[in-house]
Amino acid sequence: MAPTLLELAHWSTWAVCAVIKLPQLAAVLAAGSARGVSVGSLLLELAGFLVFLRYQIYYGYPLQTYLEYPIIIAQDVILLLIILRFSGNTKRAFFYAVTFWGGWYVLTLRKWIIDLAMNLCTLISAASKLAQLRCLWQTKDSGQVSALTWTMSAYTCATRILTTVMTTNDVAVLIRFIVMLILNVWVTATILHYRKTKKTD
Repeated sequence: MAPTLLELAHWSTWAVCAVIKLPQLAAVLAAGSARGVSVGSLLLELAGFLVFLRYQIYYGYPLQTYLEYPIIIAQDVILLLIILRFSGNTKRAFFYAVTFWGGWYVLTLRKWIIDLAMNLCTLISAASKLAQLRCLWQTKDSGQVSALTWTMSAYTCATRILTTVMTTNDVAVLIRFIVMLILNVWVTATILHYRKTKKTD
């Protein structure tokens, strides 16, 4: 039963991650605006994903435990480019690309760098969720923020808690997924709260 459960968790995570950012992309494109979406949150999320992916590759963890990350990163990059276009800041894209590319290389110059980065990765990823929460609290409007995308993120964190326990049992990875699950649920609840509040006004 355990191998079947593990395979189900892997496949469902990959399936969800294949489309995880599509609701957010669709909402932004349909509105022609990125109102409510925090660029800072997206940049921190991208940084966290890149560090996590690099860590998994560096330590030779099974591909099944991180296969979704290149897919999510690609979707985040597309979302970032669209947001930058709508905000008139497309020139910043080159700066972000160079920064992330350089960071990808620097992470594995020394073992202590990748280990430290992974420990900081949880803080970086948490900061991305907190930045989105802050944006929601300040505007009191969920705008174009997709509750479905955040719900899917919570689901994938829950499945990755299971797969981490069943495969690598890496404590740093496990802590990261638990913290991200809690924060993803919090962001989802906040989005739904402001959406409900707006409908009743």
